[in-house]
Amino acid sequence: MSGLAEARPESSASARPALEIAGLWKSFGQLTVLRGVDLTVAEHEVVCLIGSSGCGKSTLLRCVNLLEPIDAGRILVEGEEITAPGVDVNRMRRRIGIVFQSFNLFPHMSVLRNVTLAPQKATGKSRARAEADATELLERFGLADKRNEYPDRLSGGQQQRVAIVRALAMAPDLLLLDEITSALDPELVAEVLNVIRELARGGMTMVIATHEMGFARDVASRVCFLDGGVILEQGAPADMFSHPREARTQQFLERIIAAGRL
Repeated sequence: MSGLAEARPESSASARPALEIAGLWKSFGQLTVLRGVDLTVAEHEVVCLIGSSGCGKSTLLRCVNLLEPIDAGRILVEGEEITAPGVDVNRMRRRIGIVFQSFNLFPHMSVLRNVTLAPQKATGKSRARAEADATELLERFGLADKRNEYPDRLSGGQQQRVAIVRALAMAPDLLLLDEITSALDPELVAEVLNVIRELARGGMTMVIATHEMGFARDVASRVCFLDGGVILEQGAPADMFSHPREARTQQFLERIIAAGRL
């Protein structure tokens, strides 16, 4: 796990994408949320999804993690189609970590137990090995002194960092982050974003749904603007935030700037 803190390695041009989404459709009843989404994410790339509430960012992440069944299309992780019939969903989820805006920690378990439960139950890792790995991660993210605390004794920022550590404890190939600062007080946002910056520097492949435009500009390899269930525009952060091509993207960013969020 310590390799995540090292400089981001270069990807081979011939390497398979970490994530491929092709023609993804998803509806809830009569409401169509995703309309033929196509997205490819390279290994070690950090892709930020931006857009108004309801544009499909969170649903897209939930589909990638197989928490929502898709209506049409394909999703591949490192070349393996995870949406194919008969795929072992639990095996696939071990490769894809996800962190939500609501921390979803088990309130009756200590921080250490929250982090070690999945590696022990899902991968058969011994308790001693799981606890050693968890302790290393907790130390890395400034939580070593909280290992025996319960979630209700932690600040929101600390709880979110524990949730990130819990996802990393499974050594995922891909990490999905869904508006992870939305439930935090403003003064706690920075400590969580700093964790994500460290992961990005270390080469973790991430897809991040966020309303934090300054953070997206700082950390993303690529920014995708979703509108009406499609990726309307995507590009490097400097291009997206300074020279968006689409009128809808321009309108969205003008409102963000007017609100002082970029």
